[in-house]
Amino acid sequence: MADPLFAVDPPEALRRVALEGLTALYHRPSGQTHIVSEPVPEILDALQQDACSAADLLVRLTGEREGAEALAARLEELEAIGLVFRA
Repeated sequence: MADPLFAVDPPEALRRVALEGLTALYHRPSGQTHIVSEPVPEILDALQQDACSAADLLVRLTGEREGAEALAARLEELEAIGLVFRA
């Protein structure tokens, strides 16, 4: 079975506000606000290019493939709160 692909809503679906090292994200489609830290904003930005697997996303973020399991777990957490979805 192929690795799942993850995607995000278009940029206009999120309102971002920097808060002293954190980021407040207002997700317009759900009406929910999330307070996140790095690397969540970077993950969301990298997924704006197109849907991809955790391994491919890790390459976009770091240039390496080691550690994709940890990133996959983080993507599943973001999926659970509605900030990413499976494409």
